[in-house]
Formats: sequence, structure tokens, C-alpha cells
Amino acid sequence: MRKGRFVFSQILDFISRYFFDKCVNRYNGNYKIQTFCCYDQFISMIFAQLTGRDGLRDIEACMGVMSKNLYHVGMRGKVSRNNLSNANKVRDYRIYEDFAKLLIRRARKLYVNEDFGVDLVQSAYALDATTVDLCLSLFPWALFRKKKGGIKLHTLMDLKGHIPCVIWLSEAKTHDLAFLDMLAYEPGSFYIMDKAYVDFKRLYKINTSKAYFVTRAKTNMDYSRRASHEVDKSTGLRSDQTIALQGIKSSKKYPELLRRITFVDPDTNKRFVFMTNNFELDALIITKLYKCRWQIELFFKWIKQNLKIKSFYGTTVNAVKTQIWIAICAYVLVAIIKKELKIERSLNEILQILSISLFEQEPIEQLLTKTDSQLEKTLNYKPLF
Repeated sequence: MRKGRFVFSQILDFISRYFFDKCVNRYNGNYKIQTFCCYDQFISMIFAQLTGRDGLRDIEACMGVMSKNLYHVGMRGKVSRNNLSNANKVRDYRIYEDFAKLLIRRARKLYVNEDFGVDLVQSAYALDATTVDLCLSLFPWALFRKKKGGIKLHTLMDLKGHIPCVIWLSEAKTHDLAFLDMLAYEPGSFYIMDKAYVDFKRLYKINTSKAYFVTRAKTNMDYSRRASHEVDKSTGLRSDQTIALQGIKSSKKYPELLRRITFVDPDTNKRFVFMTNNFELDALIITKLYKCRWQIELFFKWIKQNLKIKSFYGTTVNAVKTQIWIAICAYVLVAIIKKELKIERSLNEILQILSISLFEQEPIEQLLTKTDSQLEKTLNYKPLF
């Protein structure tokens, strides 16, 4: 006798089928499709992400074992290597890109009041890029260097909840700075980036948008000091200066004053030089804001370690982008479940629990709020597949 609904089915309850179908219809995703629709493809790929499947054979075998249960999670088509491979190859990846953006919008609303460690009224965003390595013999379209292939994941992350709010997939050889040209800056918000993004023309665009940037200054920056302000050196601060650029080109690109802050980390004794166009916040707050930029590095590390974006289920551009966007869907979906169910566990813990319990028949909230000893007794930490 059935005890209840599968955990996998309960996870999919957090997905609006209405909005998913709108994304599908926008790109005619189900045109002339009879047996393996876009939703079947999405369920198969989400299953692969949550359980860490290594390839199409792995997905087919594991879902084949559970074939009698797939109907109860909303799947109607047959999962086979051919069906899934063909779907990833020909169905427009923008279906899943658009749906990921809908999930992101929903997640950001849930985390709008989340504390990220800095007492700041304004919104704060971190931006960076990471390269997903690809084998040139399998992905010849992804030429990066002479003997290396890849695709670049540019990300703007809302530090409240660590939710990626803008994602752009480009060729790996695309310079990081190109991402700045795509962003619409919110007045009053902070944009935190490393010194790879120091381009004074683009930084001035942020300034004229009445937004703020925080970055690290390059060592060869040519400037003149206009004013110095007192700092509490016991906090690690060494200087807080108002400066003007002196270089012929840089002074034309950024004609206004900047703020230069020097800080020595008390723990590592490492020296940092920060640059910002904000003259109101305390200098120590600026250093803490930059430290929060590390959250985007953790995001890249998390998705590379916990989701499948290193080994791919297809070799075409469309297949790779489809897989990455569905991986983003999985990340944001776990974040939504964590917030809506008020789960205290980390995203990593939640993903690990879900990965071995998708076909358990237990309320998901009850499963995720169990103590470690209760989980061990219930699941015995043995993979189901």
C-alpha cells in the first residue's frame, strides 16, 4: 500500500507547470512531439542533476529501474538515450533559460530581506565569471585556446540569499568586461567586482547611472591624492584617500574623483587596495562589502561540485546550454525549497539528502527537518540507484 507521494513529486510541486508551458510555447518546443515532451525532458534532466548521473546510459538505466513510479511524478514519455539526446540537441535551450529566469525572480522575492553580513540598506551585487572546461575533440565549436575548449558563465549575484540574478553564457574567449556592457544598473545599488573588471569607461557608466562600484585597484594605477581621512588602524585600515586619475586616457574616461582605501587583513597580513565611487559609507564597511564578493566564488564552486556541468549529456551548443540552464534551475529550486519550507540546513546538505531520497514516500518538510541520526536510520545513507 502506498504511504504517500514521492519526494521527487513534491519537489516538482514547487514548479509552476503553467509558466513552464508558457516558456515551451514561446519557442514551439512541443511542435510535432508526441511521446517525449519538453516537460519529460526537464524532469529527466532535473533527475540527472539532483542524483548526479554521469551520462545518458546512466540516466536511462536509473530511470528505467524506477519506470513504474515515473507516472506519479508527472512523466508521460519513455526515457531513452535516443529520446533525451535528440531533445537536448534540437529543442531550443532558451525554453530552460527563460524558465530559469522565472525561478530566479521568484527566489529573489523570497530572499529580499535576507541578511548577508553587512548592515546595508541598498542592494548589493557581486559579479564574476567562470570557465567550464570542454574537450576540443568532442566540442570543436568551443575553441578557447590552442589546445583547450570551454564555455564561460558570467554571473551577477544578489548577495541577499546568494541568488544569481543575471547569467550570460558566452564563448570562453569572451573578455569578462563584455558582461558589464549587458547590465542595467540600479541607482543606489552596489556592484562588487575584482580588478579584472577595472575599465574606467565602464566604471564611469556605473557612476553616471547613480550606482556604486567596489573593486580592487591595480598596482600601476596613476593617480594624485586630493585628500586623506582619518582611519582606525586597529581595524586593519591603513588609509582612506580621495584621489583623481592622472593618466591621459584614464582621466578622460573617468573625470571625477574616486576613493582609495588601503586595508591589511589582520588574519593573513595581506594588503588590499580598494577603489570605489562611494564617499559616504565607512571605510571598514567598504572592505566588508568586497569580502562578500567571495560568495560568488562559492556559488561557482558549489554548482561545479554538486551539479552536472563538467560531464555533458550532449556535444552540441544547444545541448550544453540546455544542461547548464537546467543545472541553474536545480540550484534555484533547492534555494526556493529551503526558504519556503524554512529549512535551516545548507543548500549542500539539502541537495545531498534529496539525491538519495527522491523516491522515498515521506513529506519533504519532515525529511529535511530530521536530525542527522534520524536521517541515518531512515535512509541508511545508501544510494537508491
